[in-house]
Amino acid sequence: MGNDGVDTAPVRAQSGSTSPAPRTSRRKWGWVAGVLAATVLLAAGVLWLAPSRYLPWDTTAFPDVDASALSSEQAEVVELLRTEHSRQNPGTFYSDGVEEAWCANFVSWIMREAGQPLSNPNSGSWRIPGVYTLTEYYQDEGRFEPKGYIPSVGDVVLYDNSSWIGQHTNIVVAIDGNTATTVGGNELGKIRVHTVDVSKDSAVVGFGRLAE
Repeated sequence: MGNDGVDTAPVRAQSGSTSPAPRTSRRKWGWVAGVLAATVLLAAGVLWLAPSRYLPWDTTAFPDVDASALSSEQAEVVELLRTEHSRQNPGTFYSDGVEEAWCANFVSWIMREAGQPLSNPNSGSWRIPGVYTLTEYYQDEGRFEPKGYIPSVGDVVLYDNSSWIGQHTNIVVAIDGNTATTVGGNELGKIRVHTVDVSKDSAVVGFGRLAE
């Protein structure tokens, strides 16, 4: 009869000592330690490589924005984003109670509250749930800018990255050279502040300009 890998040879007991643990126990804990180490390395690799908007925390504080340098439309968008970032309402708040991915709904809600309502090309609603349709909207309005454009405060960033989470969108609250500070909804379930290099981030496909 097999012994399933357990060393069943007799162990000579020494006075005042106990028998050594079976080899399978040592192998088991060695295997567990190896899996844990691999998991930690994988997680570290993901955190190192993943775009910051996919990290489960804000990567920067909400910026102090000089409203005197903004248009009234831009200032209104920034203040709405600041308020909603502090409130952290659930996604259904921005989606008419619908349980769904809500980054584009968040953009739609902010624009409506700022007096810049969008119009879903399929339904006419102020709410555009999908990033693809949101992109179509800006294209139809003549307000879509391809990658290479440097956005302004209040502009919408449009992403498509199949290597990570896929399509996403958020709003610019500050810009410094090619680095945009953004606020977005449904960033791992929360409203978060992140930065993005709009010239180098491969997921950026374009921008929706804030209406003047």
